[in-house]
Amino acid sequence: MTLTVALAVLLAAVTHASWNAMAHTIKDQLVAFTLIGGGGTVIGAVLALFTPLPASGAWPYLVTSALLHIAYQVLLMRSFSLGDFGQMYPIARGTAPLVVTVLAVLFVGESLNAWQAAGVAVASAGLVGVALWGIRGSGARPHWPALVAAGATGLSIAAYTVVDGVGVRASDTPLGYIAWLMILEGLLIPLYALYRRRGALVAQLRPYAVRGLLGAALSMAAYGLVLWAQTRAPLAPVAALRESSIIVGAAIGTLFLKERFGGPRIVAAGVLVVGIGLMLRAG
Repeated sequence: MTLTVALAVLLAAVTHASWNAMAHTIKDQLVAFTLIGGGGTVIGAVLALFTPLPASGAWPYLVTSALLHIAYQVLLMRSFSLGDFGQMYPIARGTAPLVVTVLAVLFVGESLNAWQAAGVAVASAGLVGVALWGIRGSGARPHWPALVAAGATGLSIAAYTVVDGVGVRASDTPLGYIAWLMILEGLLIPLYALYRRRGALVAQLRPYAVRGLLGAALSMAAYGLVLWAQTRAPLAPVAALRESSIIVGAAIGTLFLKERFGGPRIVAAGVLVVGIGLMLRAG
């Protein structure tokens, strides 16, 4: 992993945590993800006008990824509606790197050298520590439906990460791939919201339009950077480094959402930084 790729993934981490925080601040999660999905579809359609079509071999991955992204959005909506951002976001993101590592080795044929394996393991331990200590530090008993939703969100993240890692390499156009992915994945939730809310939907969207559409742009930028990075580096280290967004999410929760960070999370964050250093040393 080169320094340029690492910086791109870190920028994606900041951008990703920011749009998730924006989505969480909109209490009506169906409204939030309608704006993000619809905005992403519009942005993707505009981008598709100026980029080549993905190669034919990428389309099965695109369709599969779109379905996985829809499942991810539904699960993320559920977890955000049940729990605090500072708990749900770390758990959702923190479960993905180890799963991605296993899937990439089993199904993509990637292998990890000693530095990469150590970096992924240490970074993942730090991520899990941030998540678990976030629950303990809150002083509240775990809310199991919320934890299950967040964990399932992490599994969906791992699944689409591997699918997109293979698909974008087969597409011959990372920009074209992200454009069509946004088009395909962004339609279902707005259509569902229109069915459920009917004539009331526009009025419900209006107060949050700017925030939601900005979240859509940040979402597309974040994942576009990750897809580009996956064409330049192995999937597992990219996935683990991307999840440094947990630290950004914890900072956002502390500074803007008034959620507690706490000493244990600081220790876990330090473990994460060590893991990132090992992954970069591997490159």
